[in-house]
Amino acid sequence: MAKIKTVSAIEPAPNKPTTQSKSEQTDDLASELASTLNKKFKSTNYKVAYFLEGDSDSPSNVSGWVSTGSDILDLAISNRPNGGFPIGRISEITGLEASGKSLLAAHALADTQKQGGMAVYIDTENAASEEFLSAIGVDLKKMMYVPLETVEDIFESIESIIEGVRKSSKDRLVTIVVDSIMGASTKIEMAAEYDKDGYATSKSIILSKAMRKITNMIGREKICLIFTNQLRTRLGVSFGDAWTTSGGKAIPFHASVRLRLKSVGKITVKKDGLEQVLGVKTQVQVVKNRMGPPMKKIEYDIYFESGIDNIGGWLETMKNYGLVTQAGAWYTYVDKTTGEEIKFQSKDFESKIINDPALKKTIYDEICDSYIFKYKPGAGIGIDDIVISSDVINEES
Repeated sequence: MAKIKTVSAIEPAPNKPTTQSKSEQTDDLASELASTLNKKFKSTNYKVAYFLEGDSDSPSNVSGWVSTGSDILDLAISNRPNGGFPIGRISEITGLEASGKSLLAAHALADTQKQGGMAVYIDTENAASEEFLSAIGVDLKKMMYVPLETVEDIFESIESIIEGVRKSSKDRLVTIVVDSIMGASTKIEMAAEYDKDGYATSKSIILSKAMRKITNMIGREKICLIFTNQLRTRLGVSFGDAWTTSGGKAIPFHASVRLRLKSVGKITVKKDGLEQVLGVKTQVQVVKNRMGPPMKKIEYDIYFESGIDNIGGWLETMKNYGLVTQAGAWYTYVDKTTGEEIKFQSKDFESKIINDPALKKTIYDEICDSYIFKYKPGAGIGIDDIVISSDVINEES
């Protein structure tokens, strides 16, 4: 009688050959191709192929931020807490005269030094004020001041700084401010007579070449490059944006962040019966932003003796988003963590939150939660729910 083989209920089933899904096969192919490319270009000492998720050394990753001196402007640029100017990217600050461009750049230098980094100030206008730089927190003994005249010299210096950082202290933050690119001439223009013109084109060509060379170099290092530039009026414009910047389109195209500053009022006080101007109110619009949503506008006060009023910007934002209620000169804030009602006047707000770090953090977190744009698909807005504005930023001729 033939024996019948019994199969136990717990006997493991024979292994079935596993097949990869089409997406998994594609990922393997992409990994193989990336490895091939990196081997091919290994002489450059840099990877050329990355995966944006998982590769922390990708040039597209922002390794850190340099504060503008205004926490609200930092949020408007980075769309995340504790942001500011992106490290490894190029930023441009534009505006009319006396709008606070150099001041904003100087605040970035001060924050760089607070982070233990090196501050480099390339001045083409010989207009740096030692007293004011010190007042906003710049350590002049540690700041490198480089007065230059031509665009060629500026970018040769920037390239030398980048090479020096690579060799000595690759992980150290370096912020380079060029104030201003409009004030820089070219070597051809410097050697020419005053009655000769037509050198604007040569400047644009040099800038285009320079930006192509340094953009990727900066992306691989912990370098924050900030240009200041002046606005110019485009004649004969009836519709659209009437403003443009000098030096062609190279910087606007290569910059990850572009800010436009405008003075909107004076800050005055009466003393001994006389009106004295203590500062100005400035509006900043983020006209281009690869870090977050563009077109955001914020306002802050600038005091001639101390720079940007950062905490005053907090209170203004809290008012705009309904985080405080106001009755006369008194404000009321309800701490959501404790339910406590906190009353104060605007002049006491700064000292109140500085003396209470826990309260400061709670308020900052609430400001961030209200201000930061949340990316989410399907916002539930139809074409009849939106308004198309003609107020756009367009610097094309």
